[in-house]
Amino acid sequence: MTTQTVTLTQAPGAPRHDPKVVMALQRFAMSITVFNILGYTVLGFEQPWLWPFFALAAGYTTEIVLEIIGAKVEGRAPRYRGGGFKGLMEFLLPAHITSLAFQMLIYVNDRVWVMIFGVMLSVGAKWILRAPVKGKLRHFMNPSNLGIASVLLLFGWVSIAPPYHFTEWVTGPIDWLIPLGILMAGSMLNAKLTNRMPLIMAWLIGFALQAIIRHFLLGTSVQAGLAMMTGTAFILFSNYMITDPGTSPSKPWAQVAFGGGVAAVYGLLTGMSIAYAIFFATALVCLIRGGFLWALHFVDKARAEREAAERDARRAEAELVDSVELAPLDGNAPRKAVPA
Repeated sequence: MTTQTVTLTQAPGAPRHDPKVVMALQRFAMSITVFNILGYTVLGFEQPWLWPFFALAAGYTTEIVLEIIGAKVEGRAPRYRGGGFKGLMEFLLPAHITSLAFQMLIYVNDRVWVMIFGVMLSVGAKWILRAPVKGKLRHFMNPSNLGIASVLLLFGWVSIAPPYHFTEWVTGPIDWLIPLGILMAGSMLNAKLTNRMPLIMAWLIGFALQAIIRHFLLGTSVQAGLAMMTGTAFILFSNYMITDPGTSPSKPWAQVAFGGGVAAVYGLLTGMSIAYAIFFATALVCLIRGGFLWALHFVDKARAEREAAERDARRAEAELVDSVELAPLDGNAPRKAVPA
């Protein structure tokens, strides 16, 4: 193995996130926590009020147990140690966001075990579905979206939480102020911390285009296709799910491809009359991105090995030439190179 080999494990003691990402996660966590509290007390969430606590318990437990196992396998200290209570809370931020998002968006009637299973799947998949990014293994599937898509596929009777429950108990101007507030807060968060505005713009433009294209190809109503963009659920998805900094590209043009790709796949799935296409489209594009990252890794690795082999061959050839030029003609006299 040459020195060009890429390290695919987290270095011992390496920070889990950079400060800017930690701040973004903190804002995400605070936003979704406040929204859940308001949802169960003011807005009209229809799930039992104990379910967020069940979801958080399942998410925290899964994250900590898998971190302990991962740290033992990789020969390092668990990443929640060393920072006290604050370090533990920062470590649990992704699990906190995933757990609350999943239970808020899924509706499984009174089958709480399905909700817990979905949370554990969402958090646990991050340890399995990973791809190399800048020499380290990173999860590439959007956690809560993967959990939702998986539960929808595994249990045919499961559905998405009805969009109206985000504003079911409020009337009048508040119906407009709630989505407007979510839009403003999410836009500021993504513009200043996650830097995912190119992704959001590509997603919104692509979503509008697919509605127009489906109108001309399939005869569907443009107004009906665009009406979804006015809902609270769509605003939440656009600002808080598809923009997940851990599972979306960071480069602007890659973000455009990602957001536009999700919109294109959504239009294709919707044209095929597949329900809940927005979650399946995101999962498929994340899966494609993960495959691309692995392919890129193997191509770079093969190139590095080829370049190393070429350097070794040139070095061996140079050493052979030097040995021939310096080899003695008899037992004493050194051999002189003959001028060309």
